[in-house]
Amino acid sequence: MLHAAAHKHVHQLEFNVHEGVANNILGTYYLCYAARKHEAEAFVLVSTDKAVKPTSVMGATKRVAELIVKGFAARGGPTRYAAVRFGNVLGSSGSVLEIFQAQIARGGPVTVTHPEVQRYFMTVQEAAALILQAAAMAKGGEIFVLKMGTPVKILEMAKNLILLSGLEPGKDVERRVTGLKQGEKLNEELADDPADCGDSEHPSIMVLRADHGAIDGLDGRILEFEVLNRSAKPDAVVRRIRELAPTFTPAAAHGQPGLPDLSEPASA
Repeated sequence: MLHAAAHKHVHQLEFNVHEGVANNILGTYYLCYAARKHEAEAFVLVSTDKAVKPTSVMGATKRVAELIVKGFAARGGPTRYAAVRFGNVLGSSGSVLEIFQAQIARGGPVTVTHPEVQRYFMTVQEAAALILQAAAMAKGGEIFVLKMGTPVKILEMAKNLILLSGLEPGKDVERRVTGLKQGEKLNEELADDPADCGDSEHPSIMVLRADHGAIDGLDGRILEFEVLNRSAKPDAVVRRIRELAPTFTPAAAHGQPGLPDLSEPASA
C-alpha cells in the first residue's frame, strides 16, 4: 500500500488545522490499520523534509504520521511499514517551478518569499523510484531519504527560468520578494541530526539509523485526536500536535482566516 494522500500546502494548513489533522494524521492511522487488518505486504508513507524540526502545521502533522507508521511497525505482523521523506518534486501540482513558469508567461512579476530561501528538489522519476525502492527494502519502521545533493536557492532558480525563457531578469521580468509566510522556513533539513543518516542497500537512498519518539498508547491518543479535532479550537489542536511532535515550533496564530502574515517583509 502506497500512501501519498496528504494536504501538502504549508500556508493553507496554517489556517485549516483541523483539515490537516483529519487527512495527514487520522487518515494515516486508519490506512495503517487497514493495511494491518488485510495483511498488506508493505505500507509506505510519503512524508516530507518539512517533518524535520517542523515550524508548520503541515510539517508537524506529517511528523506525527511518520510516528504512527513507526508505531504500527513496532507491533509486528506481516506488513512491513516504512516512510520516505521527499523534498520538492519538480513539476508536481502546485510546485514552485509550475508557479514560476505561469508568472513568466504572464510577464511577471516572479515572486520569491525571501532572497535566501532554498529547498531540496527531486524529479518525478526520482520520487516514484524512491517509493518503490522503499517498499522493496523496508524491513519495518525505517524512514528513507533520497540523496538530493545541495539545496537550490529559489531566487537563483527564478533567475535561471527567466533566462531560459529568453528574457532578462529585472528588465523584461521583475523578481519580487514578498516575505516568508507563516510556517515557512528559510532552509529545510533531511534529519534532526545528519549523523543519523546512513547508507541503505540503494546508493541513492539513505536510511535514518536512529529516529526516536514513538507514541505511547497510540490507539488512545488517536481517539483523543478524533474528539479534539471535532470540538476544539485550532490553537488547542496545535498544542496537542506539539505533544506528539515535541520538535514542532508552531507559528504565532492559527485558524483565523484573513490573518496577516506575521513575518517581517524581506528586502530585495
